[in-house]
Amino acid sequence: MTVQLATLSNGLRIVTERMPGLQSASVGLWVTAGGRHERPEQNGIAHFLEHMAFKGTGRRSALQIAEEIEDVGGYINAYTSREVTAYYARVLEADTALAVDVLADILRNPLFEEREIETERHVILQEIGQAHDTPDDIIFDWLQEKAYPEQALGRTILGECDRVRGFGRDDLTAFVDEHYGPDQLILSAAGAVDHDTLVRQAEALFGDMTPRRALIADTARFHGGEARRTKDLEQAHMALAFEAPGYRDPAFYAAQIYSIALGGGMSSRLFQEIREKRGLCYTIFAQNGAYADTGLTTIYAGTSGEEMPELAHLTVDEMKRAAEDMSDAEVERARAQMKAGLLMGLEGSSSRAERMARMVQIWGEVPPIERTVERIDAVTRADVLAFAQDQARTAGAALALYGPVDGAPTLEQLQERRAA
Repeated sequence: MTVQLATLSNGLRIVTERMPGLQSASVGLWVTAGGRHERPEQNGIAHFLEHMAFKGTGRRSALQIAEEIEDVGGYINAYTSREVTAYYARVLEADTALAVDVLADILRNPLFEEREIETERHVILQEIGQAHDTPDDIIFDWLQEKAYPEQALGRTILGECDRVRGFGRDDLTAFVDEHYGPDQLILSAAGAVDHDTLVRQAEALFGDMTPRRALIADTARFHGGEARRTKDLEQAHMALAFEAPGYRDPAFYAAQIYSIALGGGMSSRLFQEIREKRGLCYTIFAQNGAYADTGLTTIYAGTSGEEMPELAHLTVDEMKRAAEDMSDAEVERARAQMKAGLLMGLEGSSSRAERMARMVQIWGEVPPIERTVERIDAVTRADVLAFAQDQARTAGAALALYGPVDGAPTLEQLQERRAA
């Protein structure tokens, strides 16, 4: 399997990987703009735009977009994150050109009809309402807001209801004009694909686009703080975050291994100590998420209001203990989980297409898998312990609590426990 990368004269990049034995192809357009590229008055517009992409073009109605893909047994969808927006499809090999044509059409020729805008506005408001009714979903938005207050990176991807109610056609068009230039698009495909054929099609579909100056997102500034919202729920929910490195930072891999060892699986410290030994919760985990210039180690748990104080204190204690005595065996186990997750995930064409797009966005190339594995293998126990010390003692912290949490410790109290 060979990754091939080409760039059109206007800056649009095409990256492909042919996977022998597959009869299908995963193909998508990744836009290097997401929630953190919005101005305050635009919050939620990137996600709104993603919804509107499927609502009709100058060539196809919303129904025709769906029918043309599903008539050949394919699948089409999209998502918005804080740093990218993706539009992607999976089809049989013979229908790859059709999928690319549909994706190009929805990005280049959206109608943004007022009737469809109103329909999709209602859908998004329902989505926001659903998120607010899902404690272990909305709590991460509150945590993000406290970690990066008054910054685009700290605002919700869905946007606030009042803002979403005010968006119109001009707002959608303005965001496209600002962020959907050819040099901000990555066409990525994996599976039964031919690189040269895809490049020729990309030239025909996108070659006339004019490059534009990309708007750079503001540098993230971690602040931290506490969000506590009391509500009569069955469970008390806690999300605790610590400032961590971005994905270009040399410490990125140590941060990943640490979070897996701390709370990434059934053998992890948090799971074993807090769930298995003490039975304090059903769900507890730690994960590391990274952006271009910052990152977060996040711990989530849900338990009863009465047991939340003990759970929160034990979480801090386990972090401090991990910083002192995390063993070689724990590091090796976490390393194996990280490598297995990476390699198993790349057995599917959709995962490969997404990884290639992200690597091109981050590095301007697709590093060989072997190089990534080497970087994971290069992390030592000393590296992990040094990062664990930072997380347990000095890293900036944010806390979000939701449910029957009146008795839960404050962030200040947890900080005092970290320092003790």
